[in-house]
Amino acid sequence: MRNYWMPFTGNRDFKTDPRIFVRAEGVYYWNDKGDKIIDASSGLFCCAAGHCRKEIADAVYAQMQALDYSPPFQTAQPLAFEFARRVAELTPAGLDHIFFTNSGSESVDTAMKIAYAYHYARGEGQRQRFISRERAYHGVNLGGVSLSGMIKNRQAFGPGVPGVAHMRHTWLPENRFVKGQPETGAELANDLERLALNYGPDTIAACFVEPIAGSTGCLVPPKGYLERLRELCDTYGILLIFDEVITGFGRTGKAFAADSFGVKPDIMTLAKALTNAAQPMGAVAVSDEIHDAIFNAAPEKAIELFHGYTYSAHPAACAAGIATMDIFKNEGLFHKAAELSDYFLDSIFALSDIPAITDIRGYGMLAGIDIKPEDQPGLAGLNAQKALFRNHLNLKATGDSLLVAPPLISERAHIDEICEKLRVTLAAL
Repeated sequence: MRNYWMPFTGNRDFKTDPRIFVRAEGVYYWNDKGDKIIDASSGLFCCAAGHCRKEIADAVYAQMQALDYSPPFQTAQPLAFEFARRVAELTPAGLDHIFFTNSGSESVDTAMKIAYAYHYARGEGQRQRFISRERAYHGVNLGGVSLSGMIKNRQAFGPGVPGVAHMRHTWLPENRFVKGQPETGAELANDLERLALNYGPDTIAACFVEPIAGSTGCLVPPKGYLERLRELCDTYGILLIFDEVITGFGRTGKAFAADSFGVKPDIMTLAKALTNAAQPMGAVAVSDEIHDAIFNAAPEKAIELFHGYTYSAHPAACAAGIATMDIFKNEGLFHKAAELSDYFLDSIFALSDIPAITDIRGYGMLAGIDIKPEDQPGLAGLNAQKALFRNHLNLKATGDSLLVAPPLISERAHIDEICEKLRVTLAAL
């Protein structure tokens, strides 16, 4: 096991007690010992349609037999255009231009570059600052790390991209154990105005937020918070960028959190459930205004945006994505998520009597459970994650927050199974 350097893992600790998956189907994994383990976090929030969907595997296999790779610079392959069309059918009206990447991290850095390019094309190249939030997670590439507000993701990696300022996060003690959107905290959005006035509004390119802060522990926006950000961005000419890598494709009960909260950004970053994680892929959805400004500023026949990846719109990933879109549509999974949400949240919040739990938050089919910390930050979360695995449940832990995000194909019986395993395990902590 010595050669593989595992990501976001205590490698030395893991190799003393390995947790290995060898098979998956539907809402379950199987480990190397043959144990059946329910997946309470959809992998990493990405297997929204459940695991090992034959429709996706068949589509990828057929595409690999026909065309394994096509260079995306100055040539193209048909599925790239079809998949972009299918994604644009779901994005909010006017966000119709899709730039394909290979991960959420690449989507974030791409969105930053598009924001730079847009202002440059308009003659406002001085807009080079970004506003993000404390406790934000925007991937692990250098731009996204600079935006992120989680200290361990930044501490060892230098100063990052200059010109990033952070608003306060939206978790407030008075909003503990609040289901859905809290009533208080909308005024925290005014941090954007304070920073804009401090640095100069005409120096700020974009405000970058997760509609629901996901990896940090499911911080649901207070009522009016996202609306106020939209208003301030419009006032000061700042782009509003939603990182929907986790919240996209049905997690909130609609296609995107932008739809659920009724706030339309200028740019959206996507990944994870985009292909049901069957192939690595990300995307950036861009408004007509931004797209047209960049295109119109370039000379005829010139490259409009000097950016891209070797594997942008990879044929196999496009095939997986189109098959995933078919599943979402044919099985009505966004509607199913909306219907199951109340039962899911009621079941999760019913765990609030467990002494080890200090807070629960949730919206749609996403919830965060905070547990009492131990001497070392994150140790309680790691120990809980290990204990849950031993009790045949998989979920994502960040620090001392446990994240629950079941596949959208889940039934009430699966929610019951998840919550029973959570109760038995966490009550024993």
